[in-house]
Amino acid sequence: MKNVLVFFTDQQRWDTTGAHGNPLGLTPNFDALAARGLLLEHSFTCQPVCAPARATLQTGTYPTTNGVYRNGIPLAREVPTLAQQFARHGYETGYLGKWHLYRDECPGAVPAEDRAGYQHWLAANLLEFTSDAYETTLYDEENQPRTFAGYRADALGDAAVDFVRRDRSDPFFLFVSFLEPHHQNSRDDYPAPDGYRERYDGRWVPSDLAALPGGNWPEHLGGYLGMVRRLDEVLGRLVEALADKGILDDTVILFTSDHGNHFKTRNGEYKRSCHDASIRVPTALAGAGVHGRHERLVSHVDLPPTLLDAAGLPVPEWMQGRSVLAAPEGPDDVLVQISESEVGRALRTRRWKYCVTAPDADAWDEPRADRYEETYLYDLEADPDELTNLVHDPALAPVRDELRERLLQRIVGSGEPEPVIG
Repeated sequence: MKNVLVFFTDQQRWDTTGAHGNPLGLTPNFDALAARGLLLEHSFTCQPVCAPARATLQTGTYPTTNGVYRNGIPLAREVPTLAQQFARHGYETGYLGKWHLYRDECPGAVPAEDRAGYQHWLAANLLEFTSDAYETTLYDEENQPRTFAGYRADALGDAAVDFVRRDRSDPFFLFVSFLEPHHQNSRDDYPAPDGYRERYDGRWVPSDLAALPGGNWPEHLGGYLGMVRRLDEVLGRLVEALADKGILDDTVILFTSDHGNHFKTRNGEYKRSCHDASIRVPTALAGAGVHGRHERLVSHVDLPPTLLDAAGLPVPEWMQGRSVLAAPEGPDDVLVQISESEVGRALRTRRWKYCVTAPDADAWDEPRADRYEETYLYDLEADPDELTNLVHDPALAPVRDELRERLLQRIVGSGEPEPVIG
């Protein structure tokens, strides 16, 4: 059985990586990982909010299935999890970093019963509130606080290297969850390591941000990109530790992020919208005996079964995604659920983005709606930055009809009752 390592970042856009064409050389280690493994070219969160995306990665189920459809809802203890599945097959399981699947009023320690089956633990429920760029406090297995010097991503990377270097007879499943490149909530800033913001200020701007009015990217993009660069350096050290231990070839590595970042260009904050800047993330898988680029669309709900499959373990029937290592079948699209800013559903295909919202629903307290209205339609071939909304174009009525039916099928397939889309 292979070891399994998840390198999980927070709020990282897909186009920050060289593998996706970024010109700044930010991610040589991610690019090398993708080159020796499998780049998931079109990878999407199924919920552009922190906790729901994390719940999906811990369970292999949609947020409306596992119950964590917005922030602040704990992952219920009775929900079956990925860590439990690995432990059932003799794996040593460990979690490091940001959790965000316990109660929001408890930013630090997480009770052992609420850790989704992870055995080894060094984490904080809301790492953004127990740490700053150079002040990191995590909580160990006994819920005792431990404070680390140095930059926050380096502290987590060091803990991951220490875990990898341990002598053990069983394979391990390690989930390392960083806060970077998420903003520092207390002051709405992107605190890169000292000197890193200056490296990237003014050097490159994603085309969607440059084209859209408003947003705070002129102030924050340099720091954001500096955070991405440091994360990649930590990834390099972790891969080197696996190689030094002699287990790199026996370890499956998954790199992904919970959602993207549109820098307040689509709404009043950084995510919670159906646009690719919010939902598309960098994802690569190495050490699974596969190589090249995976061209089909992939959802977060597909990643837990992929990890089990790559490790040679059975995928339980309760998981709602499918392994990317399996033979492709069915339509090439993904479902996105949206909460907090709106109750919405979106279908992302290779060419089209079709989004519906429930104008009368309470976006905080209602996980779904019985009725939605068509809100956005983008032709991604002609308009990859999603600048022209075609939802009212009468010439595209047949396209909307087809996408509506595909979205309804996806909604029902996720376990929700079929709504009406007007």
